[in-house]
Amino acid sequence: MSTPEVLLEGVVFGESPRWHDGRLWFSDWGANRVITLDGKGGHEVVASVPSFPMCIDFLPDGRLLIVDSARRRLLRREADGTLVPHADLSGVSDKPWNDIVVDAHGNAYVNTIGFDFPDGEYAPGAIVLVTPDGEVRTVAGDLAFPNGMAVTPDGATLVVAESYGERLTGFDIAPDGGLSGRRVWADTPGDHPDGICLDAEGAVWYADVGNAHCVRVRAGGEVLETLDWDRGAFACALSRGEDPHLYVVGQHFGGTDSVPSGQVVAFPVSVPGAGRP
Repeated sequence: MSTPEVLLEGVVFGESPRWHDGRLWFSDWGANRVITLDGKGGHEVVASVPSFPMCIDFLPDGRLLIVDSARRRLLRREADGTLVPHADLSGVSDKPWNDIVVDAHGNAYVNTIGFDFPDGEYAPGAIVLVTPDGEVRTVAGDLAFPNGMAVTPDGATLVVAESYGERLTGFDIAPDGGLSGRRVWADTPGDHPDGICLDAEGAVWYADVGNAHCVRVRAGGEVLETLDWDRGAFACALSRGEDPHLYVVGQHFGGTDSVPSGQVVAFPVSVPGAGRP
């Protein structure tokens, strides 16, 4: 078992790690904030969202987008640090909004799980496309708890984790951002993939909360590597360049810990990240 390096402890509920501009960014939505890590033990709170900062990604010009799940909207962090509305998602669904990935054109894909987790009756979720000017339209539906998403380096394919479907699902991306050609990218029997990222060899890493591990899988379902952890793995991100690492955020889930159990850790890996996020 590979032992990860612990980069940060005391996270209330971590989600959505992103490697951007040489730093790791992630959302501690349990503490209503977005945090960056500099790789030297330092961290900085770069945004506070009192309602619910679920997941994050970046526009091509570097501005941060934040899924404000409770208020059913996207926020944009301007260069001076202020947060402004980017898109209204409430007209599509009043259920929780979840993950986000932004392509090279500034189109943001955002998904909603479709029901009130964990106590609501299950219903399928959907993916919407948010254009750079804030237009919102549904581009995929009938998804079994859509979670992490990634776009391949050529911008041609979107991969989404269907946690309740125990699979990764692929879509072709049209020039206008629409999705078609739905297919199973990889089955993950017994696993419920959550956050995902792509590497430079075309494989996907996915995090799994219940099984407390991250798995590297090839299109078609071949498992290439598994990294076990001592708590639920909610999402993962890969660094770029030399000396690549898989950064994982997670915590004990459903327990009664009196102090926050969330951590950000780093596993050394052999292949750096690629694509988006």
